[in-house]
Amino acid sequence: MSSHHRLNPPGDIEHINHLSEDIGALYLSDDCSDVTLIVGGQRFNGHKIILAARSQYFRALLFGGLKESTQSEIELKDANLAAFKGLLEYIYTGRMSLTDRREEVVLDILGLAHLYGFSELESAISDYLKEILDIKNVCPILDAALLYQLDFLTRVCHEYMDKHACQVILHESFLQLSAAALNELIVRDSFYAEEIDIYLAVRAWINANPEVDGKSVLDKVRLSLISITDLLHTVRSTNLVSPEAILDAIAARTQIRDSELNYRGLLVVDENVAHPVHGAQVLQGEMRSYLLDGDTNNYDMERGYTRHTITESQEHGILIKLGTQCIINHVKMLLWDKDMRSYSYYLEVSMNQKDWIRIIDHTQYFCRSWQYLYFEPRVVLYIRIVGTHNTVNKVFHVVNFEAYFTNHTEKLLNGFVVPTRNVATMDRSATVTEGVCRTRNALLNGNTLNYDWDNGYTCHQLGSGSILVQLGQPYIIDSMRLLLWDCDDRSYSYYIEVSGNSWTWVLVADKTRDACRSWQTIHFEPPRPVVFIRIVGTHNTANEVFHCVHFECPAQINDKSVIKSPTHRGTHPIPSDTALSLIPPPPETATEAVNIDQEEAGSDDHNGFS
Repeated sequence: MSSHHRLNPPGDIEHINHLSEDIGALYLSDDCSDVTLIVGGQRFNGHKIILAARSQYFRALLFGGLKESTQSEIELKDANLAAFKGLLEYIYTGRMSLTDRREEVVLDILGLAHLYGFSELESAISDYLKEILDIKNVCPILDAALLYQLDFLTRVCHEYMDKHACQVILHESFLQLSAAALNELIVRDSFYAEEIDIYLAVRAWINANPEVDGKSVLDKVRLSLISITDLLHTVRSTNLVSPEAILDAIAARTQIRDSELNYRGLLVVDENVAHPVHGAQVLQGEMRSYLLDGDTNNYDMERGYTRHTITESQEHGILIKLGTQCIINHVKMLLWDKDMRSYSYYLEVSMNQKDWIRIIDHTQYFCRSWQYLYFEPRVVLYIRIVGTHNTVNKVFHVVNFEAYFTNHTEKLLNGFVVPTRNVATMDRSATVTEGVCRTRNALLNGNTLNYDWDNGYTCHQLGSGSILVQLGQPYIIDSMRLLLWDCDDRSYSYYIEVSGNSWTWVLVADKTRDACRSWQTIHFEPPRPVVFIRIVGTHNTANEVFHCVHFECPAQINDKSVIKSPTHRGTHPIPSDTALSLIPPPPETATEAVNIDQEEAGSDDHNGFS
């Protein structure tokens, strides 16, 4: 079959390329032309039906009952000549090359695309402008993005200007910014440069734009961040700021807590700023070279961590200084986890090492392994980690530390994460610390399909012990879900308690008088910070062991887990009496299985390392 007559799929004819070529051939052609567009004194022959089909603007202009609909010549006064030529070619051909056009022409085309309703062209030009952003063009591009209400391009420009604020304020194009664009820029906490330099740039802008009232822009400058010397010798001499405002700024610097000053800081999205490549360094702590090296695999009892001695007075800690003051809202930290020990700690941040703000307080909770910490965004220069407890000895050990700004979706309550996804997983540092199982943490591996008489469950002897799950850190929890072993018709009774430190327990589910089978979903009020979950079986209609296949918190919605046919239990058919006689029952005593405390736990001889 000829490539010119393609059938795809069979029975469907596609000659779109011919259609595009034929319509494109009418660009600037006199053939069948029925309207003349005049732009900048130049005349362009056009076709009303093509213009109207391609643009709502032209449809309204040419067929909407306006006076232009009866005219054979129409002058478009708002269009730039060079930009209109490019747009008209796009209307007829669907193609446009931006790389061979001057940037100011591209911005004019963007304006026409916005005016005439070519949203796809707007998006394509915005993507192109993102790729060519530099110090010379970012200011006019920002003005255009704001004028045409292009949120994506506005955000891209702001992020670029945040990162290059010191160069942006010195470039001549800064003086051509509109008042609206300058106001939006100066008010940003992430537009980070020395405040005296921002003030001088604003003064230069006011001098270059005498027709604009500069007070609204000056009000955005944070005078309290300018040194007293610069306030007295530089700001005062310009006569742009009243003596009262200068005195108020001096008072703020000398009387207000440092943490209450409205600092600016560098904002880098999803990039670890607590890294030597960004100039971060560890100022206090023993063996400090390990903390920021990014190695989260090679550590043992002797190396790979930074530490400090834990004392009642908490005078020791690990102190990190970032390379520059940054906006952060997320910390990832790996506590030493080669055994089952837990730690308590808090995190503080400061700009001057005198005025500290506590952003994370886990002093009343037991934490282990990876810590995923979130808090309200803050401008930070110094970060201090203070360990307050170790369940094994009097030393606090941190293997790795990272600090970020991230556009996270985690909800926070009283400084704790309120999770929506299951955090009782090994990926989130959860572990099973009590219970009997052939494989450690089988309860948390997410496998709810593969379990039988011998494998896939965790258990404990009724009247002795429990199944104890420890989360990696405190989370606000109000629900949980568990799957009881259900390969036959047995039922169980149980209760569940929670704790933050394994000392004080709260009962959240009492099923001791219920006959419970298969999937269990627990909801309780009020939501509370939880680290430990203790599941205690009190009855089994078949034997003296309590068996649990799966645990999660908070409870995750899964229709497959709650819909069961009468002939199935969980994912397993009920065996016939004959079949049951051929299959060994699950262990009658917990000692017949393998205790997880004896498997993979190793020796505790190293617990005293410091």
